[in-house]
Amino acid sequence: MLHKYNQFFYHCTQNRQIFSQSPQKLAVFAVSFGADAKKYQKIIKNDFTAGCGVCVTIYLTGCPIHCPGCHNPELWDPSTGTEVTYDTLYELVEDINANGIQRNLCIMGGEPFADYNLQSVAKLTSYVREKCPNIKIYVWTGFQFEDMVCPSALTILKNIDYLIDGPYIQEQRDITLKMRGSKNQRILELKDGKILREL
Repeated sequence: MLHKYNQFFYHCTQNRQIFSQSPQKLAVFAVSFGADAKKYQKIIKNDFTAGCGVCVTIYLTGCPIHCPGCHNPELWDPSTGTEVTYDTLYELVEDINANGIQRNLCIMGGEPFADYNLQSVAKLTSYVREKCPNIKIYVWTGFQFEDMVCPSALTILKNIDYLIDGPYIQEQRDITLKMRGSKNQRILELKDGKILREL
């Protein structure tokens, strides 16, 4: 039974071949792994490679998509890592403002929009947006913007500035792309949860 906060996602791991051949024609899938998830593996305090400028990057654990050739397969298991707490949010804001240099925030995975991560990411982005209104927030997801309709997902979209969406497709791998791994993925600039433009 699908998690009540994420009914628009469906399980895709049994459909990898179809998914890689025709991602735009296949619904996006996910599975709930229980309330113990909502964890992260690591936080990079001064990241020069993820988003634009200097960023703080948090890697969440848990991903139901399992793209072939995934760069972070060690993050698929949602039971691993450290629990996201309000102390985590406070520390993120401290890291963003450390040494008088305000950094942007990158949220990666794992899968931030997996149903077991949604509420934590909604709280995280809301807190950071309130405390650091002038920074840019980037989120990477294997799902697509058009499928994000549940309340927690919409909260995340309203809080962030850029969404990099779409599954990694190994056959479309391109190492020259900015902030993406394959040609099907998009960089979407958002405002109030709506697409301003695709970069």
